[in-house]
Amino acid sequence: MFRKSFLFVGLALLLAGAAALWSLFRPPAATAANWESKVAAAVLQEAAQQLRAQQLRAQGQTEFLVFLVEQADLSGAALLGTKLEKGRYVYQQLTQTAAATQAPVLAALDGLAGVAYRPYWVANMIWVRGGLEAVQAMASRSDVARIAANPSVYGGVEPMEGVQNNPQGIEWNISLVGAPDVWAAGTTGQGAVIAGQDTGYEWTHPAIMNQYRGYAGGNADHNYNWHDAIHENNPNTPPGNVCGFDSLVPCDDNNHGTHTMGTMVGDDGGSNQIGMAPGARWIGCRNMEDGWGTPATYSECFQWFIAPTDLNGENPDPAMAPDVVSNSWSCPTTEGCTDPNVMLAVVESVRAAGIFISVSAGNSGSGCSTVNTPAAIYDASFSVGATTSSDVIASYSSRGPVTVDGSNRLKPDISAPGSSVRSSIRGGGYAVFSGTSMAAPHVAGLVGLLVSANPNLSGQVDQLEGLIADTAVPLTTTQTCGGVPGDQIPNNTYGYGRIDALAAYEAASPLMQLSFTIYWANGGQEARHLAFFQDGRFADDAGAAGAWGFQAGNNRLIISYDPGQACRALAVGGFTGQKTAQGWMACRDGSGLFGVWQAEMP
Repeated sequence: MFRKSFLFVGLALLLAGAAALWSLFRPPAATAANWESKVAAAVLQEAAQQLRAQQLRAQGQTEFLVFLVEQADLSGAALLGTKLEKGRYVYQQLTQTAAATQAPVLAALDGLAGVAYRPYWVANMIWVRGGLEAVQAMASRSDVARIAANPSVYGGVEPMEGVQNNPQGIEWNISLVGAPDVWAAGTTGQGAVIAGQDTGYEWTHPAIMNQYRGYAGGNADHNYNWHDAIHENNPNTPPGNVCGFDSLVPCDDNNHGTHTMGTMVGDDGGSNQIGMAPGARWIGCRNMEDGWGTPATYSECFQWFIAPTDLNGENPDPAMAPDVVSNSWSCPTTEGCTDPNVMLAVVESVRAAGIFISVSAGNSGSGCSTVNTPAAIYDASFSVGATTSSDVIASYSSRGPVTVDGSNRLKPDISAPGSSVRSSIRGGGYAVFSGTSMAAPHVAGLVGLLVSANPNLSGQVDQLEGLIADTAVPLTTTQTCGGVPGDQIPNNTYGYGRIDALAAYEAASPLMQLSFTIYWANGGQEARHLAFFQDGRFADDAGAAGAWGFQAGNNRLIISYDPGQACRALAVGGFTGQKTAQGWMACRDGSGLFGVWQAEMP
């Protein structure tokens, strides 16, 4: 671990010019008496224990996360139309905030002997390993908001139930949710990018190798397609690791990650059809060492997904970000994640960038309010419960509502098959696992299918969540949790129900598409591509949306539209041929702006 190891390019230079030289070594004024109020109890306890013991791995040191007061304002992302626009904006806002504020804190850390640190921008925070002196020095600063623990936690990695190498054809779980019917309609995930953060991935496994974005034509290029957030041994694991550390090649040290990726995209081209979206491409990040991770390793992977980098951790590019990230891990309070909001800002940053976040709900059921760990508890996450082959909830699947953060939020959001799921493992084999870790990848694969069917959905997380929820098979239970009856939809057992890939696909696929050109009376001109859906919605390639209707009696097409001219517009017209249409458009805000339009089907 290098003390000055930066995860984003050029930050050292940006930070150096962010403040006058004297301020780099002069901490802002703070009241020393109340510094402990900023520090998580777990940090103080471990630091004090290790200081007394004088025998631990770093001589009285502990790991903690320093959250600065100033955090980036990402609200503008919601106003942007495309995923790329959202991603670039979020990346710029986050990195600029970190560059403008972290320099004095990093300089103070440089002045403390034996302290290691790593700055992040996905939230304005710094990972630190140091003793009680470092904790106090950071908490005493007025530009530091709080100190959170960075415990080593077992990420909820389920054990293998048994090896099953005999080909099974299309797996029962894939058939149950209707994915093969979507494939038959010509959509297999082509054009979509699915990501996972887990124990790593055996990228050469026959079921996932050809789907890896870093592999084409017999050549492999892992730049922008793989990141390893494991830099050293976890204190809970034996020395060394089969993948090493900071691996430059995708590697799985456990089987769990390879299994989840198989459920997302797996297909060996033969009789092992184990994945939801075999035509999609995948990228990955290792966030656990043999099942053990920390809030910092989880956050580092999330940061990389917003703007993937080359293998040197340089030249980040939001254009290479995935459409969806699958997360089959947890951070429980019983293992040290006592702050339920430790990754809240991180997860919200990823969502603001237009990336869908599928998260396993947890395996602490069947009691109520057992969805209780980051990132499953967050509103920004789409949390997934596990069902069986009989379409009933698995006994272990965690239930809502979320009470650990006081929100009483309904969870899970949705359910998917999770019990006795056969998928890929290391060594080119196949095995059965059970858990909500197996359920979340189904949703990630479904997002890949939907984005493939309608590329305008890429980056539109709210719409994607709505499509999946609205088309789910409604499932009920006799269990009442949080005052919500189990026979109500949604409920705290199944959420909105079990995913239905075909129904979601049909709702996402446009009934009609038009290349639409508006000629405004003021001389302006705009060209858009419009997709019309069966539920009366439409959207264009610039992110604008609205409602539409067709009057068959007079062949009239009516559109309520906001085309980006700062007005809500009404467009009325009709088809002039089998593939052509035209009409007029006027703003309804009193501006007097109007124009005409012409359209044709592609």
